[in-house]
Amino acid sequence: MITSLKSSELVRFEQRVANAFNAGLIRAPVHLYSGNETQILKIFENINEEDWVLCSWRSHYQCLLKGVPEEELFNEILDGRSISLCFPDYKILCSAMVGGILPIATGIALGIKNRNMSHRVHCFLGDMTSETGIAHECIKYSCAHDLPIRFIIENDGKSVCTNTLEAWGLQHLTYSNFAGSNVEYYEYVNTYPHSGAGVRVQF
Repeated sequence: MITSLKSSELVRFEQRVANAFNAGLIRAPVHLYSGNETQILKIFENINEEDWVLCSWRSHYQCLLKGVPEEELFNEILDGRSISLCFPDYKILCSAMVGGILPIATGIALGIKNRNMSHRVHCFLGDMTSETGIAHECIKYSCAHDLPIRFIIENDGKSVCTNTLEAWGLQHLTYSNFAGSNVEYYEYVNTYPHSGAGVRVQF
């Protein structure tokens, strides 16, 4: 593991962000984690310092676990970049575009393979994004070409304020029982809303 952060420290940071958002100190969207601390710490046991981590709009935990200093991260969030955090020096990139980070992650993995390098890419995505065409294409291409990438699907059961399974008319998510080594899937219950921290307006 890159850092020695504990679950309680992750929770404390998100509460700090939630308090700042509810106090009106953050004048841009925030997407907070809650309830997945055990899972994400387990995932980061297999992420090395030289590996790339790519995320969507919910990435505070990943940034902290990748080694980004807390105050540097918090200041970026205060400046309105919570949903598009990028720290190339720590090899972590994020995008607020639905599915937008997936082809970037796939391209980095292809470059690593073509250069015969040993590190990997770890790409986090939500349950709704995992059902989009761009996700299917990137996962299929990565599996077929044996790229050094792992897609981590985090299922909190909702997209914005919509149930993912109901939106697609599905009984289960496509990758919930996927046997390929390129995909890791887990479920959790997020006590925060999709966006915001439960007091001010969310979208």
